[in-house]
Amino acid sequence: MINVYEAAAINRKKSIVVVVLFFLFVALSVYILSNAFSIFLGYQPGGLGIVGIALVISGLISFFSYYYSDRIILSMSKARPADRNRDFEFYTISENLSIASGLPKPKLYVMDDPAPNAFATGRDPKNAVVCVTTGLMQKLNRTELEGVVAHELSHIKNYDTRLMSVVSVMVGVLALLGDMFLRAGLTSRGGNSRGRQADLIFIVLGVLFAIFSPIIAKLIQMAISRRIEFRADASAVAITRQPSGLMSALEKISQDESQLRMASKATAHLFIDHPFKKKTKSAVSFFSGLFNTHPPISARIEALGKMT
Repeated sequence: MINVYEAAAINRKKSIVVVVLFFLFVALSVYILSNAFSIFLGYQPGGLGIVGIALVISGLISFFSYYYSDRIILSMSKARPADRNRDFEFYTISENLSIASGLPKPKLYVMDDPAPNAFATGRDPKNAVVCVTTGLMQKLNRTELEGVVAHELSHIKNYDTRLMSVVSVMVGVLALLGDMFLRAGLTSRGGNSRGRQADLIFIVLGVLFAIFSPIIAKLIQMAISRRIEFRADASAVAITRQPSGLMSALEKISQDESQLRMASKATAHLFIDHPFKKKTKSAVSFFSGLFNTHPPISARIEALGKMT
């Protein structure tokens, strides 16, 4: 057994390590691709013009999706504002836990869906949203609902939405750079890149990074997402002081076979558990797990069980 604050600190350190490794990998990939691109087009390596274009395009897309994420997602999910009388437990739990966590009360919404699930979004604590399904309110008791709401508030408090937006920009940059490099290779003769062995090595490395770096970056992005879920679980227990509530809630959510109708691949990472129920086995399960946005519920429950 470990203290809940120790568990939160451990998860925070692990998250930092994964994020740092991600940015180091992105920096190396951008360096290789930008220099290879410059050589391939006949320019001296070292310029960041191509990288700048990729950053601007990816950054603009991510900025608008980040800044208006709450409106976009609520519109997609067809959620309604929560009502204190109609959704009394959800409303009062959110009020109490916001005070306990030192956060302003987020905007509360309810999605009319029998599948038990919840998500949080918004660019910062002052512009945050917590949304739950009607199925979650109906199938969980108050203690379990407290655990779920505390988990979502932890995402807000930890600025997880902002972190994942930055990570998405970096993944987008690599994808754009790789695609631009490979497309240029199909239409260009390679400028003055012939003859110099160092330049040829850069081009070979550029091809390899163009093909594999977006895939590796996506895998690391998913790993960051999974670490964020562990961290939010630990932070939720630090707020409620009741690991059993969240453990029981996660078990009920995972065992429920209802499919969340309003979810999409674009919003799946936001939910407390993956909204699409899928069962795979053996090596296929291991491989597909690398691309999962959420860790297995069994692993999350086991981690929560070790907290005091």
